[in-house]
Amino acid sequence: MSGSNITAFIGDSLTEGGRWQEWLPDETVANHGVGGDTTDDLLERLPEIIAEQPTTVVLLIGTNDLAWRHSVEHIVRNIETVLVTLRRELPDAQILVQSVMPREAEWAESIRDINRHLWQFAPTVRAQYLDLWPALALDDGTLHPEYSDDSLHLNDAGYRVWLSELQPALEVLRGLPPTSRAILLPKGLASRS
Repeated sequence: MSGSNITAFIGDSLTEGGRWQEWLPDETVANHGVGGDTTDDLLERLPEIIAEQPTTVVLLIGTNDLAWRHSVEHIVRNIETVLVTLRRELPDAQILVQSVMPREAEWAESIRDINRHLWQFAPTVRAQYLDLWPALALDDGTLHPEYSDDSLHLNDAGYRVWLSELQPALEVLRGLPPTSRAILLPKGLASRS
């Protein structure tokens, strides 16, 4: 794939489960999501992703680290290392780092802390930050049950919500004017407004 404008989606099973090429037909997509991956795993396989020379990188990683009881500091340090490495090796790439998604309540405070760090760090490596929490989380910080069957992985409704946040973020990342296409709200949300 090297030599063309590649949008590399990097992450764990949440990324792996996305039908990115189908949903973003105008992009040349490389899906580098690997189920079960932690930030440590991603650091190990980062050189092969960089070798593809993607022009855009969309990153979401960190939730599996929590299951392994890695500290917030460990997760943040690894994601920062990923971002610094991407910027050093791909100086002209557009980088979008996404917030770690909500899951069960026991992880809410740790995830908020991770995301706060990522939000602050992203500009230092000329990366954009996309906060997915407002679209996916309940007030208590848990993943909205309409978007998941197991409080971790997204169902079709969850991916629709993610995509409705991602598409405008990619447009902003590329400096494009917003499109006039409608943003699809999940069932039930439209009636609440």
